[in-house]
Amino acid sequence: MVDSETIDTKVSDKKEEFNDEQEEEINDNHEETKEKRKNIGDGVINDLYASIDEFKEYIKNMQKNADRKYAEYKKSTVQTIDIDLIETKDAYHIKAAVPGVSKEDVMIEAGDNDLTIEATLNAYIDEFEEEAEVIASSIKSGKCVKTVRFENSLDLENITAKFTNGIVLINIPKLIIPKHKINVE
Repeated sequence: MVDSETIDTKVSDKKEEFNDEQEEEINDNHEETKEKRKNIGDGVINDLYASIDEFKEYIKNMQKNADRKYAEYKKSTVQTIDIDLIETKDAYHIKAAVPGVSKEDVMIEAGDNDLTIEATLNAYIDEFEEEAEVIASSIKSGKCVKTVRFENSLDLENITAKFTNGIVLINIPKLIIPKHKINVE
């Protein structure tokens, strides 16, 4: 006959043995699960970094496309010439900026009460013989025109223009028409 104490001891030993095996299996499962989660996390982070890099590249390409389209737009549109306009009692005075243009390439036309300045400004990229890429461009290029309309008629015969270092100075005398007294009969 087996006494109850021996059975309890055997059961207790088996319990400890079972608990040790179970604990070891749980630890192994835990480590395995932890490793799987780490691998999944690493994969997610790597995918995220790859997505961010792809997004950055996409944005760079979009910017290059936008810059190219803007450069094409600038070439196809007429831009304005920057001027200062001053009025005195007898004349108007214009200072027009046409950087990089020779005086032979500046055209000025005057009408009864308007004046038009026209020039074609070359883009800096056009000066390169080798293949180059525009990174930034804010200097005007292409056909540029400025028309100024005046309140008074202009003395077309006495308009003068002087060109120095990309600046055109234009002196525009006002046409002073004397008033005539008319006798009433």
